[in-house]
Amino acid sequence: MQTLLIDPVAFSIGSLRVHWYGLILGLGALAGLLLAIREGKRFGIPQEFFMDLLLLGVPSAIIGARIYYVAFKWEDYKDNFLDVFKIWNGGIAIFGALIGAIICALIYVRRKGYNFWRIADICAPSLLAGQIIGRWGNFVNQEAYGGPVSESFLRGELHLPDFIVNQMNVQGVFHHPTFLYESLWNLLGIVILLIIRRQKFLRAGELFIGYFIWYSIGRFFIEAVRTDSLAFQGATGLADFINNTLWAPMTWMGFELGHLDPAYGNIRISQLLSVLIVIGGIVLIIVRRVTGRANVRYLDPIVSTKSGAGPTPEADLQTNKTVKSSAPAPAKQHKLAAEPEEMADKDVVTQAEETEVKSSPRAEEDTPTIKPDTEDKKE
Repeated sequence: MQTLLIDPVAFSIGSLRVHWYGLILGLGALAGLLLAIREGKRFGIPQEFFMDLLLLGVPSAIIGARIYYVAFKWEDYKDNFLDVFKIWNGGIAIFGALIGAIICALIYVRRKGYNFWRIADICAPSLLAGQIIGRWGNFVNQEAYGGPVSESFLRGELHLPDFIVNQMNVQGVFHHPTFLYESLWNLLGIVILLIIRRQKFLRAGELFIGYFIWYSIGRFFIEAVRTDSLAFQGATGLADFINNTLWAPMTWMGFELGHLDPAYGNIRISQLLSVLIVIGGIVLIIVRRVTGRANVRYLDPIVSTKSGAGPTPEADLQTNKTVKSSAPAPAKQHKLAAEPEEMADKDVVTQAEETEVKSSPRAEEDTPTIKPDTEDKKE
């Protein structure tokens, strides 16, 4: 059967081939950067701060993603160590990328004197934006797809357009477009984050934690559909709890578990990690609130501890309003203070004119002589 395959190479410059995957990832990073810069302006954080964070975070994320993948596939690399560095052959993991980026951000943000939770909150929607766009790189490369499905399921039940259905036809077999599932899940997530970050109840750090909770919930269900998951051999009871009990809602919607070689493992690492992150995130939010470590709100000003740094000028909106409303007062006082001076100047001019008039000879001739009342009384 003829299938529509998108050329993974966007264009070539001489011998240099530029792949769609790289362009799409770059577009995702740019979208995330613009979101962070825009929100950072509200808190008076310069855009250079986020640009430097991106320049350091991207390579850190790539390194973390590769280390994470190789660590769980060490059997494939231990005898060919040089293959560890051949990242162009594939083999990265999103959770590893997040770990690498967070470690880099933690060091960089601390060096700049900011609180990590405050900056992480600003960047949380940016992470989702990058993942929304970046997953389409998997679409172009025909990778990270799910298990086999019928063409009628993609067209009739999911109502997907032709270009997606045809690209999911890999060597004559149609597959779940798991890239699309995750992209749409993250799209809904970014809308939720953008709404709740303006709410007064939100405390510092909770938007970032909420991102991990939301992403992990979606990743748990989507990961089980895929056929290329990293896995390990775990307890049968734990595997049954994850693959049957927790994943049951997907079965009710007509989805089936993706194939996982029993000899390779029975528990998908990303699924187990997702469960732990959801539980850990909820517990962390509760503990931070109970212990008083979450007293700072998301909308509060962001302050750098570096010498000479003060509260960010655009963070406290109420302070700005107060300053704007009180700004005309000094001008008014200045005007009132200036009026007596102007009146005094006028009096000086008037007195000078009168003195000049009195001192002129003509004025003395024209001025009638008036005798005092004392003289009249004497007469």
